[in-house]
Amino acid sequence: MTTEDLQSRTTAVKICGMKESENILEIASLQPAYLGFIFAMKSVRYFEGTIPPLPKAIKKVGVFVAESIENILQTVEKHDLQVVQLHGNESVIFCQELKKQLPSDIEIIKVFSVGSDFDFEILEAFEDYCDYFLLDTKGKFPGGNGTQFDWQILENYGSKKPFFLSGGIGVDDVKAIQQLRKKNVPLFAIDCNSKLEISAGIKNKQQCEELLENFAVSY
Repeated sequence: MTTEDLQSRTTAVKICGMKESENILEIASLQPAYLGFIFAMKSVRYFEGTIPPLPKAIKKVGVFVAESIENILQTVEKHDLQVVQLHGNESVIFCQELKKQLPSDIEIIKVFSVGSDFDFEILEAFEDYCDYFLLDTKGKFPGGNGTQFDWQILENYGSKKPFFLSGGIGVDDVKAIQQLRKKNVPLFAIDCNSKLEISAGIKNKQQCEELLENFAVSY
């Protein structure tokens, strides 16, 4: 997918850290492109229930941190996930082996924690084994820190691989994201979590709706 293709579309939205069935269905009614479920036990948004039936247009994303391939495969099958998001320090070899063992229609998102000194050249080795990258703010926790990195450094993004932008994104960032889309970077989607919450894992429907009104709801 070329940058021109990406810019001809509006930006997809992933709402992550879903936790309770009633709230999941409430947010699903807004038709985001992706809903994320965190399968890392140390997370305050750890998901341990059953995902209620969702519209087929919404892709279910499983978020994993330093998890084994065996457990990822079991969780994908159990919850009928369409996307695996790797939020740990997974190696290129790990991604290669996971890609080999997953069903061919399951997508992989590889997360990278970005600070002011991030070296974008490290992405190249992962390109053949991941469908998307996700750029999140380097912080105390693997995700959900609620802070942004300096988006100006995205000018150094040299990969052709489309990416998700994450880190403290909320309704107040719509204009900045729209401006970012005008730059020559393959921004595919935004990933939102803590800035749309009432409490950990419980999303504010009104804020989610306001955000989604400005972007694509499904791809």
